[in-house]
Amino acid sequence: MPAYQFAVENGVDTLEMDMHVTKDNVIVLTHDPYLNPKLCIDKNGKAISGDILVHGLTLKELQSYDCGALQNPKFSEQQPVPKTPIPTLEQLFIWAKNKKVRFNIETKSEEAHPEYTPDPETFVKMFLQLVHKYKLLDRVILQSFDYRTLEIAHRLEPKLRLAVLIEFRPSGGTKALVELMQKYHAQILSPNGEWLTKEDVEAMHKIGAQVIPWTINTKEEWTALMQMGVDGIITDNPRGLVQFTKAK
Repeated sequence: MPAYQFAVENGVDTLEMDMHVTKDNVIVLTHDPYLNPKLCIDKNGKAISGDILVHGLTLKELQSYDCGALQNPKFSEQQPVPKTPIPTLEQLFIWAKNKKVRFNIETKSEEAHPEYTPDPETFVKMFLQLVHKYKLLDRVILQSFDYRTLEIAHRLEPKLRLAVLIEFRPSGGTKALVELMQKYHAQILSPNGEWLTKEDVEAMHKIGAQVIPWTINTKEEWTALMQMGVDGIITDNPRGLVQFTKAK
C-alpha cells in the first residue's frame, strides 16, 4: 500500500498490480506465487525459507509476514516501510475509491501451474464481484498472459477493458499481433517494450486499440517509445517517468 500511495502522490494516473488468491479465497496483490525471501520476513523478523505458496495460506497467515522491511535488491532508491503486509484487492479499492486513479490489474494464473490460483472461471468471477461491488468498471483494465482469463472476462462482462500481455514477438509479426487482439476482444496491447516497433503501434491504432508496453525504466527507452506514439508506459520508476513526461 505505501507503494500505491507513493505512486498516486507523484502523479501516476494508473496503478499496475498483480493478483493471487489466498487459501480462504481472498484476492491479494502480489507478483510472485510464493513469498519472496528477498522481500519478506516472518512475524518474528526472521528470514523465511522454503517455498511458501500464497494460495496455501489463509489471509491471516499471509498478512503475518512483513513484506516491507527489506529493501528490494533490484531497486536501490526504494525506501523500506517495515510492518507492511501484502494487501488485498478490496483494501486497495476502498482506499482508492475517491482518488483520481485507474487500475491495470493482472491475473497471475498459469495453465502449467493450476496449484497457484483458483481455476480461471472462479478467479475472474471473484475479481468481477469486487469490481462491481465498488462500482469501478469504468476505471479497471484486466490484463493477462493467461488468455483464458481474458476470454472468460469478456464473456462475463463485455464492458470490461482487456489488455493482452505478450513477452515475445510472434513469428507473424504485426499481423499476428492484430489477430491476437481481435481474437480476445482486447482494447490494449501490452507488449515487452524491447521489441515493439512503430509499425506495431500504428497497426494497433488503426484497429482502435491502445499500446502500453512494459517494463520501461530509462529515459532513452521512454523517449524512443513516446516517439513511436505509445499510449502509456508501465514502469518501475513512476516518479521518474511522470517528471520526464512533464518536462517534454
